[in-house]
Amino acid sequence: MTPPPPEPGPAAWWSRRGALSVRARLTLATTGVVAAALVLGAGLLMLVLHVMLLRQLDDTAREQAREIAALVTSGRTPEPLPSGGTTIAQVVDAQGRVRATSPGGDRLVPLLEAPDVARARDGDAVELSGRRIGIDEPLRVIAVPAGPAADPQTVLVASPVGDLGRGLSVVGRAVAVAVALLVLGAAVLSRWLVGSALRPVEELAQGAAAMRADGAGQGAGRAGRLPVPAADDEVRRLALTLNAMIERIRASSRRQRAFVADAAHELRSPLASIRTAVEVARLHPDEADWAQTADGVLDDVGRMSRLVDDLLLLARLDEGRRPAGPASASASASADASADAADDVADAADAAAVADEVVDRVGRQLADGVRPVRVGAATAPVRVPADALDRVVVNLVENAVRYARARVEIDVHRDGGDVVLTITDDGPGVAAGDRERVFERFTRLDDARSRSAGGTGLGLAIVRELVHSCGGTVRLEDAGPGLRAVVTLPSAARDPN
Repeated sequence: MTPPPPEPGPAAWWSRRGALSVRARLTLATTGVVAAALVLGAGLLMLVLHVMLLRQLDDTAREQAREIAALVTSGRTPEPLPSGGTTIAQVVDAQGRVRATSPGGDRLVPLLEAPDVARARDGDAVELSGRRIGIDEPLRVIAVPAGPAADPQTVLVASPVGDLGRGLSVVGRAVAVAVALLVLGAAVLSRWLVGSALRPVEELAQGAAAMRADGAGQGAGRAGRLPVPAADDEVRRLALTLNAMIERIRASSRRQRAFVADAAHELRSPLASIRTAVEVARLHPDEADWAQTADGVLDDVGRMSRLVDDLLLLARLDEGRRPAGPASASASASADASADAADDVADAADAAAVADEVVDRVGRQLADGVRPVRVGAATAPVRVPADALDRVVVNLVENAVRYARARVEIDVHRDGGDVVLTITDDGPGVAAGDRERVFERFTRLDDARSRSAGGTGLGLAIVRELVHSCGGTVRLEDAGPGLRAVVTLPSAARDPN
């Protein structure tokens, strides 16, 4: 038999109160705490008041008993005994006989029996029912020794406690009314304070609900921003953080839309070229050179493949994943299959060795023109995956070779805890105002717009994403003449902490 599920605890019960708003829950919690504190305080107040009144009653009765005891000890016992208003006094001897009494007292029956007298003489107050002496309310009796040693006597003073109880009852009702009013006031004040504190949050929620995907909307404030409270508190910091997040999301959305539009535009060009070539050859089959048409189609397919591979690589980098695929400017179509194998590659590579290998590979691919030359350190280990470093060097070298006039120089050297890789060409260079813009995706300057050059406008964007993902920096400098790309990477010898 399956045992019944355990009863949920208070925390679980409270967390499931979905029907209650935050304002209601905070108001209930605050009011409950205030009510518990007030009830506890009222109880302690009544207890302390009761103890103090009893002590005052006992002190008054004991003082009266001492005065009578002094008269008894001096042999001047008055008859009747002086009374303090509602108190009853008796003088009893060792045999329990009543020697004297105050007006209204019983001359035959002592207030206390022998055991209680002994306890009262030790300083304790003895409570008894008033019916013993014909009184309807309870009594509290104090005893004080009196008389000479040869004839020991005891002075008993009984004080009725009915008035004390009635007084405490009146005070208790007044305290209960005060507690109820204070709890009600605390609930109203708490609800108002919580409402005031949550009002900016509600405004933020309304602004967010009114905001459209493009950031506009009447409830979103100026320029599609959430309202920021004037008070410098947690809600203001939350609003500022949300606005900053919205700006980042909006900027990312703009970049993504521009990226998709540019990618679609770049893919349409080779597709249009392929379609045109095939349609012309199909309309004029006798005049068409099918081998030349096939070569042109293959060239356009190659451009599309390189573009798709670059887009896949950038998508992986945007997700924070390690780049995959062979270390070349144009990755093969098996990039996804190579991604898992790339995870087994060590996160350290020799920048000098990678530069030498890239120089040799690019030099073999060039039939004529400028050939890159490598200078600098013999070894320069960096804390960068070899495939990522190879892609960075390849993109920068091919870009330099594409625009160089006569010289491309690759230098690798150490600089403190970093390794600096520079690729310098003597080409037309890049204006200072464009050196940051060329790292944006699909950016081509006027001199680089020719599709025959083979660039997709993603090479430098890939370089920056790869370098940043490895903890390095990249920038462009004037080489006078020409352009110098400077890549700074963390050395493998440097402490990562």
